[in-house]
Amino acid sequence: KLSKQSKLNPTLMLIKVCHSPLVSSLLPSSFRISSQLSGSHGPGFAKLNRREGAGGWSPLSSDRYQWLEVDLGGRTQITAVATQGRYGSSDWVTAYLMMFSDTGHNWKQYRQEDSIGAFPGNSNADSVVQHKLQHPVIARYVRLIPLDWNPSGRIGLRLETYGCPYNSDVLSFDGHSSLLYRLSPRPRQMARESISLKFKTMRNSGILLYASGGNDQLRELLGWRDHLFLIIISKSLSPDSRHLVYLGSLLDDQHWHHVAVEHHSNHLNLTVDKTTMWVQISVGADQGLGSAGLNRNFHGCLENLVYNGLNLVDLAKQEDQRGNVTFSCAEPFFVALTFTSPQSFLWLPGVTELSSMGTSVGLQFRTWNKEGLLLTFELPNQGGTVWLYLSKARLHLKIYKSGRAPLELNTGSALNDGQWHSVELTSRRGRLTVAVDEDEGDTAHSSQLFAAGKELFFGGCPTDGSNQECMNPVKAFQGCMRLLTVDNQQVDLIMVQQRLLGNYSHLQIDMCGIIDRCSPSHCEHGGSCSQSWSTFHCNCSSTGYGGATCHSSIYEQSCEAYKHKGNTSGYYYIDVDGSGPIRPQLIYCNMTEDKTWIVIRHNNSELTRVQLLPGKNQHSAHFVYTAEEEQLTAIISGSEHCEQELTYHCRKSRLLYAADGSPLSWWVGGPGVGQVQTYWGGAPPGSLQCACGLQENCVDPRHHCNCDADRTEWSDDSGLLTHKDTLPVRSVVLGDVHRPGSESAYRVGPLRCHGDKNVWNAAFFDKETSYLHFPTFHGELSADISFFFKTTSSSGVFLENLGIKDFIRIELSSSTEVLFSFDVGNGPLDVSVTADFPLNDNRWHYIRAERNVKEASLRLDELPAATQEAPADGHIHLQLNSQLFIGGTASRQKGFRGCIRSLQLNGVTLDLEERAKITPGVQAGCPGHCSSYGSLCQNQGRCVERSNSFSCDCGSSAYTGAFCDREVSASFKSGTSVSYIFKEQVFSELNRSSSSALPSSIYSDMTLRAENVSLSFRTSQSPALLLYIGSYHQEYLALLLNRHGECSDPLICNKDFLFFNYFVFKVRNLTNGQLHTVTISRLAHAVSVQVTDSTSVLNSRDFDPELARAASLGFTGCLSAVVFNSVSPLKAALLHPDTSPVTVTGPLVQSICGSPSPNPHAVETTHHLSGHSGSVGTGQPLVNNIRSDSALIGGVIALVIFVTVSALAIMARILYRRKGTCQNQEVKTVKPADSPELPFSSQTCSHNGPSENQKEFYI
Repeated sequence: KLSKQSKLNPTLMLIKVCHSPLVSSLLPSSFRISSQLSGSHGPGFAKLNRREGAGGWSPLSSDRYQWLEVDLGGRTQITAVATQGRYGSSDWVTAYLMMFSDTGHNWKQYRQEDSIGAFPGNSNADSVVQHKLQHPVIARYVRLIPLDWNPSGRIGLRLETYGCPYNSDVLSFDGHSSLLYRLSPRPRQMARESISLKFKTMRNSGILLYASGGNDQLRELLGWRDHLFLIIISKSLSPDSRHLVYLGSLLDDQHWHHVAVEHHSNHLNLTVDKTTMWVQISVGADQGLGSAGLNRNFHGCLENLVYNGLNLVDLAKQEDQRGNVTFSCAEPFFVALTFTSPQSFLWLPGVTELSSMGTSVGLQFRTWNKEGLLLTFELPNQGGTVWLYLSKARLHLKIYKSGRAPLELNTGSALNDGQWHSVELTSRRGRLTVAVDEDEGDTAHSSQLFAAGKELFFGGCPTDGSNQECMNPVKAFQGCMRLLTVDNQQVDLIMVQQRLLGNYSHLQIDMCGIIDRCSPSHCEHGGSCSQSWSTFHCNCSSTGYGGATCHSSIYEQSCEAYKHKGNTSGYYYIDVDGSGPIRPQLIYCNMTEDKTWIVIRHNNSELTRVQLLPGKNQHSAHFVYTAEEEQLTAIISGSEHCEQELTYHCRKSRLLYAADGSPLSWWVGGPGVGQVQTYWGGAPPGSLQCACGLQENCVDPRHHCNCDADRTEWSDDSGLLTHKDTLPVRSVVLGDVHRPGSESAYRVGPLRCHGDKNVWNAAFFDKETSYLHFPTFHGELSADISFFFKTTSSSGVFLENLGIKDFIRIELSSSTEVLFSFDVGNGPLDVSVTADFPLNDNRWHYIRAERNVKEASLRLDELPAATQEAPADGHIHLQLNSQLFIGGTASRQKGFRGCIRSLQLNGVTLDLEERAKITPGVQAGCPGHCSSYGSLCQNQGRCVERSNSFSCDCGSSAYTGAFCDREVSASFKSGTSVSYIFKEQVFSELNRSSSSALPSSIYSDMTLRAENVSLSFRTSQSPALLLYIGSYHQEYLALLLNRHGECSDPLICNKDFLFFNYFVFKVRNLTNGQLHTVTISRLAHAVSVQVTDSTSVLNSRDFDPELARAASLGFTGCLSAVVFNSVSPLKAALLHPDTSPVTVTGPLVQSICGSPSPNPHAVETTHHLSGHSGSVGTGQPLVNNIRSDSALIGGVIALVIFVTVSALAIMARILYRRKGTCQNQEVKTVKPADSPELPFSSQTCSHNGPSENQKEFYI
């Protein structure tokens, strides 16, 4: 960055570069090592490019417990490290760890990206491999630990570090001391104030700083507790305004931590180490000072304490100070152990002689794991074993002695919180005690005594079976330990490190390598983070997101997306930006029309009478929407069309302008706070008109609004606002409402939008060399990519983005496999999904790929997702720098041929169509959706292609709705009837002459020898005529429901019977008010009848008397989904009465009674006004004078009740008239699969031959 910026500003060249060699001038005494092969292999020869001695350092044995340490002589800023192998040999290190320290103890491992610990080393003995540190290290001591080396040689190393001297001002506090500063108030022109410092401590809580502003306007308290940093702000102007903010972790590790606070007028930036949090300061938030629990003064060191550029440490040397404050950092000396793996253990010799005073073992530990062995040993001369271990984050002690029942004690809780906890196990004076955290913790007691064994095993047991006395019934411990004591004698762990005491395996000594994988948290969208020693877990419940890091939304991004998954109208959670920051919101989707509407309501969408408050000469109304501001903006911008009704009813109440042209009323609309608008519904922005002015039909042509005519009669100005930049309506101000005699009412409808511009955004790639390019994709920590594709090719690259080494790619690798590949620095990783069906079938298929710090996943259509876990300590940042290629690659090889649609990267849709319009070889849009979505058109609906979508034509279906899935039902009363008239072509000259009075024919295919009839019904009436089709020649088909009440045959009495012409079918409970479906197919002499209940044929008979009786009674009930061949007569009568040959007599009410389980969201919402107050005059609007928040909730409840009552109350009925039945028919009962559609035929089984009469379908 310096070199790039220096070209723009030459003065930057004066900046001192911190990259000087630090090791080359050091004396041999500045080096320390774990061991050396010989005197000529000592550390003094380990300087870069030196050839003296054996040409570098080599240890006595090559294993992972060797190290080379350098004392730089003082605290130094280190910016780079370089290594070489041993000169002229086959000895070099291929990977190593770098540690740093201020004291030569309590080492800390340097990590790249906060996760990568190992540095790549050398591939030969002489080349230099240098690594620039991503963030500089400030330390006096540097230690390198070889991890891997040349397998044909041994460890060999020369090194150099680069940097510059580091100067600082340090203060040391002993827990009783403090400093007091009295500073001048900041000038008012200062836009911000800031304070920064570094601190180190071994305490887990304390107060760092307390600041009070002038006149106690602002108070700030900085401190920490339980490894979280916090700041509390309070303004005396609002005593309850208190803010508690947590940030940071593991702050008691005796390493330096950086803290900075930048205070602005209404927010502050809090930084701890490398994490910054933006904090909004809002009056009224109270989390309580007591919740911080800070009651300790600071015990530790502060460095570089700076307030608004003023060095307070220098000031402290001259100003007031209290307590024992020193200007150097006195650090305690503790040696810690890190148990890094399940193979880790520490063996120490125990007690060789039993003491009359008893025995004790103590330790301190910290871990994230709930389970783990802390200590075990054999009881001397007692034939038993002692286990001290963690289980479910509690401390358990178990003592087993031969011939006795096991003794079990447990104490403590939540001991896996990453904090240091002390444990003391004591057997003395007839009392066994296990204590946790001394005075702060719990204690368990027993009278059973023991003596410590001769061998003590901490953390685990040897895994090679070398020691049969150590048995571990639980998991091995992973975490840190320190202050190990046996009989009150502290164990010298440095001697353990030097192999002079005990033995160990897989340990890091003189450091605690605990990592907080939840700080900062990689769990997104409010997911809660929990962790173990080696990984973390995100709990995504109640967030609306899923995946390993709660990255992916579990909801669709629009109503359109829900619709094309086969859903019906209803309330759905909409996440407009997918994995983006906007939260999902519950929104109503209206799918009853061809268009899919998103409906966003607000707090007052009803017609409301204006009631002027005393002392006011204007009426204003503010509208609060059910969707959040960010979501409103995203929905409006992502929709093809939005509209909002704006209505004003008036009597002597002018709307827009007075006679002198001064504005009277206006409304505010648009994103954010909105802008003032002075036009009305139905007119364009800036027109200063209403709809009538635009259409030139206002009641007074001198005005542009009806209401501006100022008449005493009721008028109105209404229309739709459709300009998206001015939506939604935020507020309305009505000015001419205070004059005597003025009356008015207004309505602002809900915001309605349709047309998802993202779902159908597509491009067609017709050549393998064609592609679209976009800016570099930035998905460093989380990346999700989703799209639809269809193709006839067997392979091709959908997407590719490259970096220097990193890359990401999604491709169709074969006709049945999709491959997701990427590299973030850990080597290429592939995730693939193989389908058992062809993917090059020219149908739409869906792909979603996700990569985060925890795992990578790939999903294809509805197949199970394939996943690959990421390395626990690998690289996590995806670093790309090339353009993003869609449909091809930078090399123009392996390009994709076909269509890509709805491509989204991290919730953002790429506009493929706009880019395709200016790119050769790529076409905007991609038709052909019915092959994939045609199955959504139900009940014989026909899929119709559109340029960027599809629709369902329900003309030949008895159903309606977007997918022909909404039944058409009607409720009949005894006086209701519907007639549908068919006309037949005249074939017979005889009939033509004898029937000259009949109307002429317009149909040529209605003389049938076959019929398909289906209907559903509900009724409790018997007898009931379900179907009647007849001609003027007295030929008919009829379906009759009857009940025999008086008979002696038990097979007939009290049963329902279905009569079809001359045949009787016995069916149980057809008049029970439940929905029943009847399907009839006739082909010549064969008749098939299928009823929802089982049927059986009783006999063949003439039922003209029953028919006459049923016809005289009429029908009361419900009929639904009536189909006669290709005609839906009931649908025509209800939905198209003016254009269909139907005649309706009596009341006919459409309902949803034909739905087996009525869905209140399956029909369009209908608002019914009830309980309105006030009189209604001619032309006066009906309004509800009572407005409150409960009205919206009550409206929803009323809608549900209305739909439920309608489903129970509404019923329908149909009868057919038809010619062409046969006297002798063969009847059989078949399954639905055996009842195919029967074709039309010009033949008939009637003995009269072809007839040329009108036929009537009677309901």
